Amino acid sequence: MNDHELAASLAAEAGELLLRIRDQGGAAGDRQSNALLLERLRAARPDDAVLSEEAPDDAARLRYERVWIVDPLDGTREYGEAGRDDWAVHVALAVDGAAVIGAVALPAAGIVLHTGEPPVLAAAEPGPIRVAVSRSRPSARVTALIGAVAGRPVPMGSAGAKAMAVVRGVADVYAHSGGQYEWDSCAPVAVAAAAGLHVSRLDGSPLRYNRPDPYLPDLVICRPELADKVLSALGAG
Repeated sequence: MNDHELAASLAAEAGELLLRIRDQGGAAGDRQSNALLLERLRAARPDDAVLSEEAPDDAARLRYERVWIVDPLDGTREYGEAGRDDWAVHVALAVDGAAVIGAVALPAAGIVLHTGEPPVLAAAEPGPIRVAVSRSRPSARVTALIGAVAGRPVPMGSAGAKAMAVVRGVADVYAHSGGQYEWDSCAPVAVAAAAGLHVSRLDGSPLRYNRPDPYLPDLVICRPELADKVLSALGAG
């Protein structure tokens, strides 16, 4: 099983587990999904390091070229609300700091998007630019972006769900400025880049992973033809 296949298989398996135990709540979901992913990665890639949201950070990972970066349950709040499907599982591999392998499972929607079979980007839709935003706490900077591009907000839950909304053609832009960590974006960025989307920090600089401090507070994922306009509106142009 190559790295692409492994990422997709693990994201799917963790998603199936989360569906089975959903009535136990988000804390149990985080814990059990994390245990499954760490066990599988130790068995399949014992020579690689792992950075997980739900496990203590081991600085030894900084000595590795290959580091798996996982979010066992992205969108704990949405997972805990019956009927919501805007939560995800992220499994990514960063090589020399770049997000090169990734899988994002949307288990409640029955979808796994991954770099082994990059999604085909849908044709652009006419009308206002659709911007995926937090359903509960959109940031002032993203609100300003929507105004600058005369866009239309598309509220939804987890970071992975918002990023995959752009990949799936449900939105045109996902910009975030409210603070995130590497596990929030590594897998979505890998999948989005493989699909041909623009991915960067809000200032247009590259997204880098496996850094000493995993805090990675902002990103933008958008259709390539909108990148200049969006970055300019965000203050990068």
